[in-house]
Amino acid sequence: MTCVLAGAAAAAEPVKIGFITTLSTPAGYIGEDLRDGFLLAVKQGGGKLGGIPVELVVEDDGLKPANAKQAADRLVQSGVRLYTGVNFSNVLAAVVPSVTKAGYFYVSANPGPSIFAGEKCDPNYFVASYQNDAYHTAGGVAANELGFKRVVALAPNYQAGRDAIAGFKRTFKGELLAEVYTKLDQSDFSVEIARIRSLAPDAIYQFHPGGAGINFAKQYGNAGLGKSIPMVMPGFSMDARMLSATGSASEGFYTTGIWSVAMDNPASQKFVQDFKSAYGRIPTDYAMQAYDTAQWIASGLKAAGGELAKADAFRTALRKADFQSLRGKFALNTNQHPIQDLYLMRIEKGADGELAPKVVRKIVSDDRDSYAANCKMPS
Repeated sequence: MTCVLAGAAAAAEPVKIGFITTLSTPAGYIGEDLRDGFLLAVKQGGGKLGGIPVELVVEDDGLKPANAKQAADRLVQSGVRLYTGVNFSNVLAAVVPSVTKAGYFYVSANPGPSIFAGEKCDPNYFVASYQNDAYHTAGGVAANELGFKRVVALAPNYQAGRDAIAGFKRTFKGELLAEVYTKLDQSDFSVEIARIRSLAPDAIYQFHPGGAGINFAKQYGNAGLGKSIPMVMPGFSMDARMLSATGSASEGFYTTGIWSVAMDNPASQKFVQDFKSAYGRIPTDYAMQAYDTAQWIASGLKAAGGELAKADAFRTALRKADFQSLRGKFALNTNQHPIQDLYLMRIEKGADGELAPKVVRKIVSDDRDSYAANCKMPS
């Protein structure tokens, strides 16, 4: 009887999920949206995912890989078997090896750096969002379709930034006048904007998330280039929070992405309303991805009965990707990264007078990243 009761008590213990993310620094709003999107799914489940009680253990990495690694190592030592939440690729690169080396699971709600999509893929590493190149290869397709022949590309000099320009170059058929690499925490872009003006491209392609992206868009608009040199960028370079902060500077810019608040599928519309009701703001792509991540994890926890020690059952369930994604279609490639559609959007005023990305058309169907061919996934 004692063993049965002890077992029942143990089963009632919530599954701890290590949620390491950036909550401080100007990029902290990204971590907030990731956390809140995930928590919305948990709240809707009555504190459970897939019927299994869960507990989020939130750690602020301060956008420092060393901080994130220390947090991951500490949580791994305490026996936490499941992780998500990191929002920058350089931070993710410091966290994932600690998790997977211990035999535990990481499900990325945002970054999908190339290093883990190819030769360093791992059976316990899954990506709910995208492989980093995806938005950018779509950006090259968008630039081609929009008729831009001469382009300047800009991105921060870190893993995701280098992936961004590499992805854009892979599909852009015109002349790339310059590759400009900025600092990850840069706030003044006057030198870069002066160079753009002197090169006089048909358009620019730029990737700057968070605070850096807000500053870049404002300064670009203030310099008078917004009307004369169009901008193409991934959706996370002008998300809902960034739109609010930049005012009218981004009107007419083009974005690429997997989702928009304007998506007309019922599940997405309900999520947008539920998020606004819960948090008083419009959800970003980050919030959507985190919500999807939680639903995907829920399918795995349900299959494993909440016992992450049953790694094979949890892994097999995640590989099935049997959940309703807010973006619509969602399947898994052999490297455990998404196969999904991407869209071209234009930032326009809606009926309410507010700027939002309006879907122009689908530009990529069933996108698969090129690194999967180099992934020899162990069973």
